Amino acid sequence: MEHVRTLIDAERISQRVCELGRAIQEDHPDGVVLIVILKGSFIFAADLCRAIQGKVTVEFLGLRSYEGTASTGVVQITSDLSEPIQGKDVIVVEDIVDTGLTMQYLMENLGTRGPNSIKVASLLHKPSRTQAEVRIDYLGFTVEDVFVVGYGLDRDQRFRNLPFIGLLEQS
Repeated sequence: MEHVRTLIDAERISQRVCELGRAIQEDHPDGVVLIVILKGSFIFAADLCRAIQGKVTVEFLGLRSYEGTASTGVVQITSDLSEPIQGKDVIVVEDIVDTGLTMQYLMENLGTRGPNSIKVASLLHKPSRTQAEVRIDYLGFTVEDVFVVGYGLDRDQRFRNLPFIGLLEQS
């Protein structure tokens, strides 16, 4: 039987996402393209998008690098962008950066597509697992090396719908 203990409550998440939205708006007054990494960051991205006043367009990119709770070390693009990003200011919206390998691959890939700028917004960061340094321009929270679920993050497609970030515990 699995139990989820609240690590970051919904109110703290909401407050921080609003702060990130204001920072993005200040940095990009002429608009920005949010590239939402599926599936885990869709809830964060929806709230972040609503927190940005001004021109925002949204693109989706499907990636896979995990099986269960472990990274495979291989990044697969499962669904690519529908519109070009050449000449645009882009923010990659990710649920969590842990090893940094996926984000490193993605930044290199997107960089070849000619955007004006690329920044990263990540809800969570696990610095203790870093294998590749990645600059996170807009960071929600730093967490320890624990497996978290909720607010879009899952374990085998479960727990995404929780309104908070929680620690998955076995009972």
